[in-house]
Formats: sequence, C-alpha cells, structure tokens
Amino acid sequence: MTIKTIVGWLSIMVLTSSIPVWAQQPIIVASLDSAQIHIGEQTFLHLEIAANKDSQLQLPWITDILMQGIEVLEISTPDTTDIGNNRIQIKYDYLITSFDSAAYLIPPFKLIAGTDTFYSNEPALKVSTFPVDTESGNYFDIKGVMNPPFILVDYIHILYYIFAACILILVIFYILFRKKKKQPLFSFKKEEKIKLPPHVRAIQALDELKAQKLWQQGKEKEYHSHVSDILRKYIEERFLIYAMEMTSDETLQKMRGVSEADFVYNNMKQILLLADLVKFAKYHPLPEENEFSIMNAYLFVNTTTPNPVNEENESNEENEKK
Repeated sequence: MTIKTIVGWLSIMVLTSSIPVWAQQPIIVASLDSAQIHIGEQTFLHLEIAANKDSQLQLPWITDILMQGIEVLEISTPDTTDIGNNRIQIKYDYLITSFDSAAYLIPPFKLIAGTDTFYSNEPALKVSTFPVDTESGNYFDIKGVMNPPFILVDYIHILYYIFAACILILVIFYILFRKKKKQPLFSFKKEEKIKLPPHVRAIQALDELKAQKLWQQGKEKEYHSHVSDILRKYIEERFLIYAMEMTSDETLQKMRGVSEADFVYNNMKQILLLADLVKFAKYHPLPEENEFSIMNAYLFVNTTTPNPVNEENESNEENEKK
C-alpha cells in the first residue's frame, strides 16, 4: 500500500469521524506517485486542497526548487471541482526529480485561509543510485573521441571563404598586372561622336523648331523662348560669351564690341527683346513678328558663320606653333 493511499484513507477517517468540526475548515494533503526513485527519474507530487467556496485562500507558492536536492520540472494548471456542501476541491500536480541520492522529507505546504494557517502532511521521498557491479571485474576505460560523420552542409561556409579568397587573389594579381603595364585599372572605350560646328547645330535646331509650328498652335511663349535659347547657345559657342547666364541687356552689351556681328546686331536685338516681352510682359506678337524672329535668327547665324578658309588658316597656324 502506497503512502498516497494511506494518506487518503486517513483523510477519509478524519473527515467521517469529525464532520461537524472539519466540514468548514480547509484541508491540504500532499502525496507522491512513487516514494522511491533512482537518480534522474521523475515522479509526480500531488497537492489537494478542500475548502469552502467563499474562503479567501492564499495557496502555496512553489518555485523550480522544491527543496535542497529536489527540482520541480513542471507545474500543472490547477483543477477546481465542486464537491458539494458549499465545498470545492483544488488539485495541483508537480513533476519533480532529483540528482542527489538521499532520503528527503518534504516540508509541509502552507495554506492560508483568512487569518488561519493550515499545513499539509510531510511526504517522504527516497532517491537511490544505480547499483554498481564491483565483483565481476569488468571495467571499461573511457571511450576515445568519436569523429562525426562528414556532412557537406557543415562545411559550406568554408567553401564560401575559399571562393572569396580566390576572388581576392585574382583581383590583386589584376591590379598588379595593370600597374606593371602602366595601364588604367578599367578601360572604357567610348564612341567618339563627331561634334558639329556651332552654326550647323544652330541651323538644325532652328529647322526643328520651325517644323514644330508652335506659334501657330498658340504657344507663342514657348516658341520665342526656344528661338532665344538657340541664339544664346550659338553665341556662347561661337563667341565664348556666356549668354545663357546673362540677361538680354547684358548679352547685347557684350555683343556690341564684336565686329563680326555688327551687321546683324539689330536682328539679334529684335529676337531677344521680343522674347522678353512675350515671356515677361505677356505680349501677344503678330504672325509677322513671329516669322520675323526666326528669320532674323537664321540671318544672324549664317552671317556670323566662320569662313572655312579662315578656319583652315587658324588651324595651320596652331599646328605650326605646336
């Protein structure tokens, strides 16, 4: 007969022999599934509490160490049952183990009900070691270190390191080789685009603008802005005057001293001033004025186009100087 059974019988005898006294008092009983285990084995400690439904109970608090030498591995959820006569029963299960051989007397569990304190019984637990055969003489030495089986996944990171090291070595050799040859590390072959002369590009831009027919669509502001920009860009590239960053007055002031543009100075002035009126004064020019601006732009570019003979002479002079 186990201790749990004996405790249960004793509890029943006490309750039946003194019902008037104990019926209203809380009862706390502790029992073990097994009173004897080997080191490392596990057993359940059961805690049963009976009390009135309206009792204000402060249940026992158990941590992961039940007592010195006994550990608590798991605590179950409390199970509450109505047992009648205005009484309830609360059950706890604790999974315990021990790794020290000894006989343990588990301290009583304390239950506080209102201002009264009640204690459980003290279950005993014996923890034994495994028997050791000292007579047969079959002693075995400690086994040596075992080599784990080869698994490629375990060494994949090493392959990454080897691959990275090879790439680094190749890069270093490439850099040293290029430096030895006195060559740049990276050589990009760019397609050489033939750059057209400023007057050719200006005429092409004016042709494209004329084909768009902007002012015929009511886009006078956009039209005169393009005419003015084409002319300013041509002036920059042809005469090295930063007309794109200047006002019209500043551009006219700079161009006043350019002898090659004296003949078409007024034509340039008409283009720039009319463009300013359209852009800033919201002036609506007549169709004739629109046509006149682009005609003056053509005239200015064609008149100030460098003479090919002069260009060749200048190029020869530069080559002779070199």
